[in-house]
Amino acid sequence: MSGSSPYRDRIYIIKDIILTLVQYGELNQTALVSFCGLNLKKHKSILTELEATGLIHSEERSMGKRIITIYKPTPKGIEFCKTILDPYETLFPRKKKDPDKEI
Repeated sequence: MSGSSPYRDRIYIIKDIILTLVQYGELNQTALVSFCGLNLKKHKSILTELEATGLIHSEERSMGKRIITIYKPTPKGIEFCKTILDPYETLFPRKKKDPDKEI
């Protein structure tokens, strides 16, 4: 599977989205998806769900003739990350490469 990204559980995608927004303050949709290593068509539903549950906020802004979507973390999202996602990742760390399987 050369060139493909390793599988990431949904919970880690959610954490990466919130932490990336915390790090940058706000990002347009293209930058957020790029920084998190996501595919917009595959992962748009996660962004929609995070917004529906109040973990992130989006707003549309006009830039000339274009309208862009800007995402920001919410206080609820930041708290969720600290109280739920951080302890989860401590208990169940992301899978590391198995050195025995490397060539």
